[in-house]
Amino acid sequence: MADGNDNGREKRPLTRLAQGGRSRSITGAFVNPPVVHASTVLFPDVETMRPGGQPYTYGRTGTPTTEALESAMTELEGAAGTVLCPSGLSAISTALFAVLGSGDHLLMADNVYDPARTFADTVLSRFGVETTFFDPQIGGGIAALMRDTTRAVYVETPGSLTFELTDIPAMAAAAHDNGALLIADNTWATPFYCKPLALGADISLLAATKYIGGHSDLMLGTVSAAPSAYARLRSTYLALGLCVGPDDIFLGLRGLRTLGVRLNHHMRSGLAVARHLDGRPEVARVLHPGLSGHPGHALWQRDMTGASGLFGVVMDGWSQDKATAFLEALQIFGLGYSWGGFESLAIPARLRRSATDWQATGPLIRLHVGLEDTEDLIADLDAAFERVGNLA
Repeated sequence: MADGNDNGREKRPLTRLAQGGRSRSITGAFVNPPVVHASTVLFPDVETMRPGGQPYTYGRTGTPTTEALESAMTELEGAAGTVLCPSGLSAISTALFAVLGSGDHLLMADNVYDPARTFADTVLSRFGVETTFFDPQIGGGIAALMRDTTRAVYVETPGSLTFELTDIPAMAAAAHDNGALLIADNTWATPFYCKPLALGADISLLAATKYIGGHSDLMLGTVSAAPSAYARLRSTYLALGLCVGPDDIFLGLRGLRTLGVRLNHHMRSGLAVARHLDGRPEVARVLHPGLSGHPGHALWQRDMTGASGLFGVVMDGWSQDKATAFLEALQIFGLGYSWGGFESLAIPARLRRSATDWQATGPLIRLHVGLEDTEDLIADLDAAFERVGNLA
């Protein structure tokens, strides 16, 4: 089985998902790679134990199972290489450790996943890295925030609570002009719908716990890098001693095969639910980049080929107690953190900002539209609106 292209023709995305990481050197005659549980790897002789003597040397540094998912993600991302981490937050911290050192300056978007912000404010700060947060919609204006010590710009597009989109090409150009690298959290769109490296980013990372896994049953992160950053990423990853268990890797590979068909349903159903909510009198704003009224809609059309099922809803003049009652009135939408699985979820969004002010007429609720029937989900939301209709 050949990877990449057949007869000079580039494979389309769904084919890449189905065939990535399935070269015969990894899987042999089987469709799926072996799930290798290993620490010690044996060598036939001392000469083979020298660096480069054989491809697998120790369980932590890789097995055929590891190689299968790494190579599949590398192809999907258009990267020089990929490393696998035990969670999405671990992917974030590994990427930042790879490019930052004591005395460096980090620019981080104000709408990022809150644990990423916490990592910058605590661990990176203790190691002598200073972080400045910025408006995620600043675009090329980020050049004005660059210092001689700025080594990285970190963005999440869209932000997973307030859903602002970032102009990756403009920010990458500004970062590169200053000798810095751009890191993009691409969990929302995944590389099936958006390829940050092709847009100019140096590192693209995912909480593969979400849509790659797709079944809410594993913790996994992936970090893929362009040639500008891969050597540093790989050496840092190995020095940190990170690795992922083979069973979780296998679940990630299994989820990857159906990513395209699942995302297409998440997108269609999510947009239908978002449009329905946009017409409800109780709703002030729906924060979904796929809606024409979203301020980042033009960027979404330019840089992405689809949308996931995650978006925000701002209630019009509601109290926090009414929002709580609404969430607890839902029957199909579960109350739970994370997202990207087959199940629909809802949470009250809690924001932490320092560079921008969040202006809203009421509480912000985040919804993840899963794989249930769209009409059932709409009916569940409408019923919850009815139950809390007269509450203050």
